[in-house]
Amino acid sequence: MSEAGETSAQTLETIDIMRIMQMIPHRYPMLLVDRVVDLIGGESATGIKNVSINEPFFQGHFPSYPVMPGVLIVEAMAQTAGVVVIKMLGNEAEGRLVYFMSIEDCRFRKPVVPGDQMRIHVKKERGRANVWKFHCVAKVEGALAAEATVTAMILDR
Repeated sequence: MSEAGETSAQTLETIDIMRIMQMIPHRYPMLLVDRVVDLIGGESATGIKNVSINEPFFQGHFPSYPVMPGVLIVEAMAQTAGVVVIKMLGNEAEGRLVYFMSIEDCRFRKPVVPGDQMRIHVKKERGRANVWKFHCVAKVEGALAAEATVTAMILDR
């Protein structure tokens, strides 16, 4: 194996739900990321959301045709990006609050429905001090479901 291949393999990381809950303050029903894979600290990651009919929002959105609300897809993107930021900042940043500053160029391409596994790819565009900007793409079975650029600020509680 080449040295470059070894470096790539060493930089990828997986974070399970228990570790995610240590890193970000969200909890059910607002915790919208089940696992983070392919994490390259401070740069990019893929969040996984297993969408279940048991999600509380499906009771009203929509009872006859359950569709995951777009705003929650964007929230899942932001939570995935938050894990990337916390990983970069280190353990002392765990549990800090992340607030949206802007959501740009948001597009919804395909409904996300119960039984889907949404894979949320986030990549840092900019990060300065406590403000971060990420390009985010959500896919289901490789098909684009949504995309957006999110900017957020991380603050102490």
